[in-house]
Amino acid sequence: MSRRRLSDDERALWRGVTRSIAPLSKKLLAPEAEPVSEAVVAESKAAEPKPKRRLKSAAIPPAPPKPVALPPAPLGRRARKQIARGRRPIDARFDLHGMTQAEAHDALLGFLRTAQAQGARLVLVITGKGGGGEHGGRGVLKRMVPLWLALPEFRALAAGFESAGIGHGGEGALYVSLRKIG
Repeated sequence: MSRRRLSDDERALWRGVTRSIAPLSKKLLAPEAEPVSEAVVAESKAAEPKPKRRLKSAAIPPAPPKPVALPPAPLGRRARKQIARGRRPIDARFDLHGMTQAEAHDALLGFLRTAQAQGARLVLVITGKGGGGEHGGRGVLKRMVPLWLALPEFRALAAGFESAGIGHGGEGALYVSLRKIG
């Protein structure tokens, strides 16, 4: 069975995934011990010096875990209607047309960080619906952007997202609700 090579877009996605993971602690990676006979255990206990008693010291509590942002959730029917009808303003727009996957990933992350820092609460991200193209990949960004928004690097920025209304691009765009800073 031969393995196919990853495309540039797939490699960019894989780099994004591998950047978001952390290695297991060394304690979890300890190799399993081989079974030891009872005679060997008895010999090693006899050869060990008796441990000295130590004074108990105040235990240092472990550091609290970093808060993890929840994955993005849908905006909800009511909020989507308000946005589509113009009753809730869109603070910024970003168009990903003409970008490769790697370019779009980095540009979207930078845009969301900037918009959040400027106090934006709702942005419109235009992915496009995707055309046939020469590579046969229909709507690559349309499929990938929702997956990216679920990655840890985007979770701190995006509270939720939903397909845009027809007036804002329909299935070729997303409303993205941004988290408040602090």
